[in-house]
Amino acid sequence: MKFNTKAIHGGQKHDPAYGAVMPPIYQTSTYAQTTPGGHKGFEYSRTHNPTRKALEDSFASIENGKFGLAFGSGLAAIDAVIKLLKPGDEVISTNDLYGGSYRLFTKIFEGFGIKFHFIGMENAEAIEVYVTENTKLIWVETPTNPMMNIIDIKAIAEVSKKHKLLLAVDNTFATPYLQRPLDLGADIVMHSATKYIGGHSDLVMGALIVRDEQIAERLYFIQNASGAVCGPQDSFLALRGIKTLHVRMQRHCENGKAIAMYLKNHPKIEKVYWPGFEDHPNHEVAKSQMDDFGGMISFITKGSDYKSAIKIIENLKVFTLAESLGGVESLAGHPASMTHASIPKEEREKTGVVDSLIRLSVGIEDVDDLIADLEQAIE
Repeated sequence: MKFNTKAIHGGQKHDPAYGAVMPPIYQTSTYAQTTPGGHKGFEYSRTHNPTRKALEDSFASIENGKFGLAFGSGLAAIDAVIKLLKPGDEVISTNDLYGGSYRLFTKIFEGFGIKFHFIGMENAEAIEVYVTENTKLIWVETPTNPMMNIIDIKAIAEVSKKHKLLLAVDNTFATPYLQRPLDLGADIVMHSATKYIGGHSDLVMGALIVRDEQIAERLYFIQNASGAVCGPQDSFLALRGIKTLHVRMQRHCENGKAIAMYLKNHPKIEKVYWPGFEDHPNHEVAKSQMDDFGGMISFITKGSDYKSAIKIIENLKVFTLAESLGGVESLAGHPASMTHASIPKEEREKTGVVDSLIRLSVGIEDVDDLIADLEQAIE
């Protein structure tokens, strides 16, 4: 199947009970057994739930994987990946990453004896310097949050395979509509499904997708043992979101391009970060590994002025000032005080996350209305 068809039909079966086209919401914690162990594949909903299983099969399909896992949040999914490791293990991570990932790595797992190296990954060869006999995992985010840096997944995969490391890619910003890391050599794909996959700002969820059965078995064990699963209602909503992922992403990309061009030509905007620009770092890599450039944009005002940035955010009317991204509605955020507040200012600014930076999640509204909103807010 092509992607648009997989988004609707991939991994899905009509419900065996009554032929329901959409998977029913199995709002149950447990399942009747005819004899101890005599059940129909489901015994307790932390371990398995039919609605969640349908969603996990859909996750696997759209990422060209074999095994999907759904979690209660994106951070719960990341938590499960790091639990593949043990004290003394080391992780090489991009230094420009979501603040919640950084907080989980440094404030939780460093305390359990796992060491993290946060480095720029624009050049894959630079990573090898940090590989030791204790290195077990490379953590990649591309495009990165919020600087939209592009990391060459295929090149990083060559490094990971050379040193027998796991490669995990946070594919939240791109979605499988634009980029499929497993096809490029990654071992694990992670999503905050709260974002584009759900697509309607009405659920919180995480996803992992893998091809290797051994890795899948370990992750399923962690999922069940740690218990950070999502419920059937959210599973149903995410499944519904996936069915329109392709048409939503097409509009996100169209609107994103128009707004990136508008901002780049605006006399009061100093710098716009969007992978579609030819002068964007690693633009050629983005062209080769992505099918389009997405609807996430960051920018700074002339002179990198904090007060003017806050004024713009406060003046927006169609764009909503809010955490998160990837919904049908357009959102604006201030990373330094919102999504990346958990990263120390000094570390944050090394990667470009200055106090004047504004991040936009461009929605699927009429683009003329979005541009008019930015026009009145910037003026």
